[in-house]
Amino acid sequence: MKIAIITDIHGNLEALKSTLNDIEKRKVDKIICLGDIIAKGVHPKECIELVKKNCEIVLQGNCDLHFSTEHKDIEEMPEQEQKRIKWNQSLIDEEDRKYLLSLPFSHEFYMSGSLVRLFHATPKVNNKAILNVDSIETKYEMFLPSENTISQEKADVVIYGHIHHPYMDKIYNRTLINVGSVGNSFDVIRNKNKDANILETTKSNYLIIEGEYGSKEYTEDISFQFIKVPYDIEKELKDEDLNLEKENYRFELEKGMYRDMTKINENFKRLGIDVEKI
Repeated sequence: MKIAIITDIHGNLEALKSTLNDIEKRKVDKIICLGDIIAKGVHPKECIELVKKNCEIVLQGNCDLHFSTEHKDIEEMPEQEQKRIKWNQSLIDEEDRKYLLSLPFSHEFYMSGSLVRLFHATPKVNNKAILNVDSIETKYEMFLPSENTISQEKADVVIYGHIHHPYMDKIYNRTLINVGSVGNSFDVIRNKNKDANILETTKSNYLIIEGEYGSKEYTEDISFQFIKVPYDIEKELKDEDLNLEKENYRFELEKGMYRDMTKINENFKRLGIDVEKI
């Protein structure tokens, strides 16, 4: 069975349509979405409809939860965050919000002997960033079960999203994979003197996992394929005047960088990495 895994669409309709077209050409058997369908782009409603139509399993991302929740303490929040919540909620209706709030936290299955577990960010919470440069111990904790996982077994393969850049690592006979992002791809390790072509980052990213679905036997092969799909960024940005955060959205889509690099740099400092020397 071939399973396409997509995540972090963030209201980017052009990226999602191009990705679904590419998936159709590759004749996959099912599509799984790891969440964050909405927030940032101006087409969350259209993206929700496409995900509901095409994805067999859909998990809840932190943005799906945050911008669908009725925040009773919203008046106590910083003004900019109040605006973000109200604006994002204005783009979807009550049915959309109920759908996003009903989405499950995690999913898992066996494939060619491996227990594969999927979630948006970590097995415990859906809003913590586990980076490709994090410690081995931090990465190992990604394989551990929690009260939010389907089973209480340690996973052999973990596939997640949230950090918006794809990578794969092997530790303790286990495989950790980040899918990247369909609609908001960026890289956190950047240096203007060392960077390659920006199109290496700004394309839509997704993953295909292929193997013997449901099998607990290690007698069949299993494979992971990273896909990068070009899409029309300018077409996606043609409606940017409707976007509350249009400058940030254009910056991220065109530059492949997170809007708040100070926040990224704080994560590196936590790990003892000097960003200026990367």
